[in-house]
Amino acid sequence: MWKLKVADGDNNDPYIFSTNNFIGRQVWEFDPDYGTREEQAEVEAARENFWENRHLIKCNSDLLWRIFLREKNFKQTIPQVKVGDGEEITYEIAKTAMRRGAHFFSALQASDGHWPAEIAGPLYFLPPLVMCLYITGHLDTVFPAEYRREILRYIYCHQNEDGGWGFHIEGHSTMISTTLNYICMRVLGEGPDGGRDNACARGRKWIRDRGGVTSIPSWGKTWLSIFGLFDWSGSNPMPPEFWLFPSFLPIHPANMLCNCRMVYMPMSYLYGRRFVGPITPLVLELREELFLQPYNEIIWKKVRHLCAKEDLYYPHPLIQDLMWDTLYICTEPLLTRWPFNKLRQKALEVTMKHIHYEDENSRYITIGCVHKSLCMLACWVENPNGDYFKKHLARIPDYIWVGEDGIKMQGFGSQEWDTAFALQALLACNLTNEIGPTLKKGHEYVRESQVKDNPSGDFKSMFRHISKGSWTFADQDHGWQVSDCTAEGLKCCLLFSLMLPEIVGAKMEPGRLYDSVNILLSLQSKNGGLAAWEPATAPKWLEMFNPIEFFANTIVEHEYVECTASAIQALVLFKKLYPGHRKNEIHNCITNAVRFIEDKQMPDGSWYGSWGICFTYGTWFALGGLAAAGKTNKNCLAIRRGVEFLLKSQRDDGGWGESYASCPNEKYIPLEGNRSNLVQTAWALMGLLHSGQAERDPTPLHKAAKLLINSQMEDGDFPQQEITGSFMKNCMLHYATYRNTFPLWALAEYMENCISLSSVGEKLK
Repeated sequence: MWKLKVADGDNNDPYIFSTNNFIGRQVWEFDPDYGTREEQAEVEAARENFWENRHLIKCNSDLLWRIFLREKNFKQTIPQVKVGDGEEITYEIAKTAMRRGAHFFSALQASDGHWPAEIAGPLYFLPPLVMCLYITGHLDTVFPAEYRREILRYIYCHQNEDGGWGFHIEGHSTMISTTLNYICMRVLGEGPDGGRDNACARGRKWIRDRGGVTSIPSWGKTWLSIFGLFDWSGSNPMPPEFWLFPSFLPIHPANMLCNCRMVYMPMSYLYGRRFVGPITPLVLELREELFLQPYNEIIWKKVRHLCAKEDLYYPHPLIQDLMWDTLYICTEPLLTRWPFNKLRQKALEVTMKHIHYEDENSRYITIGCVHKSLCMLACWVENPNGDYFKKHLARIPDYIWVGEDGIKMQGFGSQEWDTAFALQALLACNLTNEIGPTLKKGHEYVRESQVKDNPSGDFKSMFRHISKGSWTFADQDHGWQVSDCTAEGLKCCLLFSLMLPEIVGAKMEPGRLYDSVNILLSLQSKNGGLAAWEPATAPKWLEMFNPIEFFANTIVEHEYVECTASAIQALVLFKKLYPGHRKNEIHNCITNAVRFIEDKQMPDGSWYGSWGICFTYGTWFALGGLAAAGKTNKNCLAIRRGVEFLLKSQRDDGGWGESYASCPNEKYIPLEGNRSNLVQTAWALMGLLHSGQAERDPTPLHKAAKLLINSQMEDGDFPQQEITGSFMKNCMLHYATYRNTFPLWALAEYMENCISLSSVGEKLK
């Protein structure tokens, strides 16, 4: 049976190291002797239930982690409550539902203080890792039989009814995901007609019905070339000489979005080496299965610009194709011949230097899962027996999560992000006397997870920004500063500083808070918005050179409503508690940030959310940021328009429900059948509360709260529904804690801020 190990790592292992004793690390391992027969049967029942309902609810409920609640002997002792038709919500009912949710959620906390949970959903994450391990000969070592069984389970569970696999678990089938998952099944031992429910044959038919894999997008072409299923001449050039460009050029690594930079760094190394894995009998079989014409008859140069219509989100402009053609026809032939191949060799050395630097500063976690597989393979290509590769192997478990739908590869973990929200939700419940130990452990986790140092050495020459004082999205070892994670972490520490230390632990030293403020101020742009990872200084026209057909806004850093709103809330609170520190800078930062949020409002009154779905998510953040800065429904037109948007989009049952399709289409699209989603309902409810809706007309608030209360499950949990996270406009993420965090938080805010309810509560006391 599978079990989760927390804060686990061997300090005596020369191939793994940590900056804070592995706090926040979460690693699944299989133990055949673990668990009772009843627990094992419960796991199998959960797996079969997911399979039977896989086309209805595509996000798993994280039941394998929740099953382990019994290790803590958790039993819900607070009776379940419901609000009947025609009944009003009483203070007692609302508080009971809130307490039930708080006690259940507290029990999900890990021993080191964080909330372990899945953050996955994209279906192109895991197959490249499997392909990499197959190439390097480490597949059986890293993924023994039980792991391979669960990887296959995940692939089977998320195959669409048409036979393909989507870009993410709720998406329509795409060439890149279908091809990579098909290869993954074959690598893991399935025959051409194997797999549950005829998975391989159905997947292969989907591919061949669309002309074969020659129309796979550019990232797919790269992985197929590496695997021996494509010729490198069928890909557009990725010259490693790019890393030698002088800094005064606008097209320069320092101007690239860090995620894009970290992907193309190892890709360009592998391209420059023209690396191809071993041509095994399986590779030869796949060459026959995936193409419509004989492999040796394909004219590779004619397929460089092909992209399946199912995958195409960002078509290349003509100027970009002209650039690729120039590099392909003129530049590459020169750089691969003497004497210019000397420059290629120098470029490969410099590129590898950058890869090693990034690996070391992330403790070999790397910035994300796409980068992880590529950087690990690049290290193996450089030296198959070297320590760099061995250190990469040691950090693979950091990406693995096990659910009732199988093993998946996470984006990179969301430990700090989830924990910061969880703590704010629990603090809002005002139940310190009941959940004090939970709050103390969580506070200690947040304190210990702050990044204490900048990247090593001359980090600016390695295209890195300051990180001292920040919080990452995952854990401290990850090392990459994120603005909204920093803001939410700072808010937590400031809120805890207002409480008794004997209850919640020692408050953070002012100097460390100042470091966090410095991070936030450094990430604000001239337009007032805050970028996510690094200052957004590059010209936006560089986006026309975005080579990734299925993403948008991936070349340079951008400013985001959510990051900006989080920063406002954190800085306003900081300013109250530390009024003398950088007073004018903070005041100007808040003023400019408010202006940015107002400027970004959509014509319908909403705000586009870049990291959640979508306009509901963005509007919640925007209203919270504006309210924190002192804006109200009376003095701010943007708030009035935001409220109007939320009220117009409320469903008949009192909830809100927005489709993930809103993200790529950049317009509000409701869920089919006018369904409501509890997480989105919580966002909208809190947004309305921020705006002072309770003072004007609390009826919409009562309707939303009623839906949340009546949806709560017997044990205090909330049901898993549609996916709620997003990134790069076109891909979605499943945040498993959201279904607990936000309904709980919304109920707590509802009790605190809904005036008509509060007055009832006072009478009941």
